Amino acid sequence: MASSCSFLLLAALLALVSWQATSSDPSPLQDFCVADMHSPVRVNGFVCKNPMDVNADDFFKAAALDKPRVTNKVGSNVTLINVMQIAGLNTLGISIARIDYAPLGQNPPHTHPRATEILTVLEGTLYVGFVTSNLPAPNRNKFLSKVLNKGDVFVFPVGLIHFQFNPNPHQPAVAIAALSSQNPGAITIANAVFGSDPAISDDVLAKAFQVEKNTIDWLQAQFWENNHN
Repeated sequence: MASSCSFLLLAALLALVSWQATSSDPSPLQDFCVADMHSPVRVNGFVCKNPMDVNADDFFKAAALDKPRVTNKVGSNVTLINVMQIAGLNTLGISIARIDYAPLGQNPPHTHPRATEILTVLEGTLYVGFVTSNLPAPNRNKFLSKVLNKGDVFVFPVGLIHFQFNPNPHQPAVAIAALSSQNPGAITIANAVFGSDPAISDDVLAKAFQVEKNTIDWLQAQFWENNHN
């Protein structure tokens, strides 16, 4: 009986630890923890503002997410509303983004290191997909993709490389994405690899991509524009 109870207790503890390990952001321990952006104290996230000083504006932003945005040279614009825009999001584990796509525009391959993303198409059509982490040969990295129409919803698991592309050469597209972190982060693959500062050695990249060094040099000479606002 004692060994059975010990086993159940161990199983419960492991389940609790596993749940905590898979959570993107820590769970709040109070109703809210509005970020104090002026505090000199550095923690994982932000220090809480005195609750007596909190007001409705700490949970509000006139973001005009109903208005179209100007897209960049890859044909997209991501307007992210995270804890940096709404201090009340601190510890709540959620953020939102409007994504505008020009005709034939894309939100290029990228990853959110701290968040799962659920995307809803508001206007137009999108071709979307993500790639799994490394698998043993011959499977390697599995690619999952789908064409989405207005009203469709698609999920991108946390940390996996994904993209969205507007295949229509004449009409723009719009989507709204919710992300499971107050600060999901974004790593655009091409920007990070070819536009880092300082630059990654072209010897390293030429070997990694199995191309000539002059190809890497050309790619590193490009202007890698950020489409996240």
